[in-house]
Amino acid sequence: MSTTPPPAAPIEDELARRQARLEKTTALYGYPFFITKFDKTHSAAAVKRQFEALANGEKTETTVAVAGRILSCRNNGMFIDILDDSDKIQIFHNIKEVSPETLEKLSLLDLGDIIGVKGTVRRTPRGEITVDGAELLLLSKALTPPPEKFHGLKDTDARFRHREQDLVATAKTRETLRARYKMITAIRRLLDDKGFTEVETPMLNAITGGANARPFITHHNALDIPLFMRIAPELHLKRLIVGGLSEKIFEINRCFRNEGLDTRHNPEFTTLELYQAYVDFTSMIEITETIVAHVATLLHGTTKVTYGGKELDFTPPWPRKTMLDLIKEHTGVDFSITPEAPAAREAAAKVGLKVEEGLSWGQIVEYAFGERVEAKLIQPTHVIDLPKEISPLAKAWPDRPNVAQRFETYVNGWELANAFSELNDPIEQKARFLEQAEQKRGPDDPPQPIDENFIEALAFGMPPTGGMGMGLDRLAMLMTDSASIREVIAFPTMRPIE
Repeated sequence: MSTTPPPAAPIEDELARRQARLEKTTALYGYPFFITKFDKTHSAAAVKRQFEALANGEKTETTVAVAGRILSCRNNGMFIDILDDSDKIQIFHNIKEVSPETLEKLSLLDLGDIIGVKGTVRRTPRGEITVDGAELLLLSKALTPPPEKFHGLKDTDARFRHREQDLVATAKTRETLRARYKMITAIRRLLDDKGFTEVETPMLNAITGGANARPFITHHNALDIPLFMRIAPELHLKRLIVGGLSEKIFEINRCFRNEGLDTRHNPEFTTLELYQAYVDFTSMIEITETIVAHVATLLHGTTKVTYGGKELDFTPPWPRKTMLDLIKEHTGVDFSITPEAPAAREAAAKVGLKVEEGLSWGQIVEYAFGERVEAKLIQPTHVIDLPKEISPLAKAWPDRPNVAQRFETYVNGWELANAFSELNDPIEQKARFLEQAEQKRGPDDPPQPIDENFIEALAFGMPPTGGMGMGLDRLAMLMTDSASIREVIAFPTMRPIE
């Protein structure tokens, strides 16, 4: 006997099934449906826990009220499996004993309907915890059929466009998103325990700032001005440090960048940014490791996590390697002895790196790292001492003025976190912004304006501060073994269907 599933139903059959559901809904006249409330006493998982000691075939006199979506319906409603947010559970109706009213309701049920059931608990002779239905209520009628039994929502595009159906059909989706939200809650609690204050900063800004990215632009009608969706909260957060709101602050929230989409990028994404006064970037290394190790232990019971078949070890401390040393290790090029752009470009060319004209020394170093090193950093690694020219908000080392007190954390070849000892000299900060504006960028990527309000805030005096930003979508990918960022975002950005 073949086990190959039948082909997916054509659209005409799908429309016919929907029409049949509409007719069933009409037939429900006289019965209450789309109920306002249902007094649910137990989740499916709670019933199973409470009665796990029952022997096969044992019955109880305990009445429970459970509710959920119908996943399967067998023998004219004699056996129904429902799913709630905890688990699925079997409902049994003795067709020979139920009332005519209940029998009629059973005949009108469809897969996907949401029902409430009251009844007593037993374990079947085959060992399954079951609720013997005594009272049945149709709480909400599903006019759209659930995903086809054999195929489900296998089409990736359909899964993300109809996430609600994907959640019902795919246990992995439910597990992934729950792990993401549990992770974010855990990070908040950890930082709260460490004395950090959670804050909020604007999503709409008069100018862009805090990162080098293309913004989304909108318009405020009452003020008649353009506004930009924030690309990073950094400058506002540091102004809160200046004001002394707290010496430790953090924000978990959305950022928006009008750039490409791929397996690691979505136009809106969630970041953690935190700042602590009177520390430098080395303290940010420690808290980065603490956060990730804490999340791994919470979700997996260990700091060793499997991603894509590889074991990633998040046990602190993680290796710290300079960007220049890593490039030299993987290419043989020592950019420390070519501190000018022309010489650096020539050195890069000797190892097959084609560098655009007009790039600064720091941009050439960054390009070489991205081309030859980044993808090879599988185990958690802090890449320290990045070029100052690509780090306009970071302090430089006093004895190495072209190198910033900065690190980027890489895992699985991805950048996960970025941090530095914050530049708090307003005169140098303005000079850095002006220098950044002159650097080569894309043809459709004009220089960012200088945030004079931020410069004025620095002039008021900011204590020495360490700051760190972490991409929580990427962290969720690593913690849930998800190959695409869309798997860990409930509703990723999609191209509209024309």
